[in-house]
Amino acid sequence: MRTVDLILRKRGADELSVEEIQFLVNGYTTGEIPDYQMAAFLMATYFSGMTDRELSALTESMMQSGETISLADIPGVKVDKHSTGGVGDKTSLICAPIAAAAGVIVPMISGRGLGHTGGTLDKLESIPGFRTDLTIDQFKAQLAELGLCFIGQNDEVSPADNRIYALRDVTGTVESVPLIASSIMSKKMAEGIDALVLDVKVGNGAFMKTQVEARRLAQAMVGIGRRLDKKVQALITDMNQPLGYAVGNALEVMEVSQTLQKAGPADLTRLSLELAARMIFLAKVTPTLDEARKLAEDKLMDGSAYKKFRQVVQAQGGNPQALDRFDLLPNATGMREVISPRAGFVSAIKAEDIGRASQMMGAGRMVKEDIIDHAVGVILEVKVGEKVEAGSVLCRLYYTGEEHLDEAAELVEDAFRVSNARPEERELILEVVG
Repeated sequence: MRTVDLILRKRGADELSVEEIQFLVNGYTTGEIPDYQMAAFLMATYFSGMTDRELSALTESMMQSGETISLADIPGVKVDKHSTGGVGDKTSLICAPIAAAAGVIVPMISGRGLGHTGGTLDKLESIPGFRTDLTIDQFKAQLAELGLCFIGQNDEVSPADNRIYALRDVTGTVESVPLIASSIMSKKMAEGIDALVLDVKVGNGAFMKTQVEARRLAQAMVGIGRRLDKKVQALITDMNQPLGYAVGNALEVMEVSQTLQKAGPADLTRLSLELAARMIFLAKVTPTLDEARKLAEDKLMDGSAYKKFRQVVQAQGGNPQALDRFDLLPNATGMREVISPRAGFVSAIKAEDIGRASQMMGAGRMVKEDIIDHAVGVILEVKVGEKVEAGSVLCRLYYTGEEHLDEAAELVEDAFRVSNARPEERELILEVVG
């Protein structure tokens, strides 16, 4: 078969066979199909979409392009959690210890931040000494001992996706439901998990801007999981303002520690507990979801989830004392306040602009090679719906260099809207799929 013929057929919205999709993925992974032809196929897919059969074939082909991890020798149901990316989204560092404390085996293979959304690995690496570059054998040994381990994606797992994602990033084909779904699920299904809980973000600070788009993505990923005989549930959650108050790596670790010690923000605590409960339920630790919710709350309230997180930090070379003594974490050298120009109610906080400002100061990457400044970021003082006075503090910017500070501060100022009337309260969890 010829690659150009498959491009033409996909451009015309024809359904490709399993063998034809395998030919494309294998050919691109081995270098027989050049970038320009795969780019053309990705753009054709962007406009024409994929059927369920094509989507499953693409996911399986990418999954089988490299190694798959077997966790069969570790007793228990293995459940992972994945977020599609948001601003201030540090739920993985909270729900995973809660679930593990409840008896779930949680293999967390996480990613780094790129753009305005943060990455779990970058947050963890702000803890002095914390290692995410464990070998698969070390990963499995820690899972067997503690029930939880955080590592990064390696080049051996789904290498086809690594190549295809890099190409999507520079060809304007990132925001494609079948391409996003197959990218996420090919990596997750290669981990050896039995079940997966997805947090699909929607709104200003998310990649999916509308609930219709988010639902399509959630349904696509749940469908892939079912066809591969895995249990998958997805929550569609609001990302029109940052989650919690902290945005930035070390700042978010501080908020994680506070939340695991029962002193975290209400929205972050609620979502983390719900995600943990669904992990517990899918792992069959409890017979009902309501019982899983009660168990998750118990593990947070009795301190066992916080203890589990400290154990994981120590096992992976980090200093667990930094979770209590925040002076041991990277700290900014400067702080600037953003002041409300008028009295009223906070009616909107554009999450994407807060994320971009944090990124400008060094908390995120413009390109993959950029070095993260773990100390910098933004801490909100108010959330949507709260009353403010003229001259009161809306948020604080923490920085170590002033090169982009003015630009970041201007972006943050514009992110806040203050109105005369209190806005209607928004739901945090909008929908459940699966």
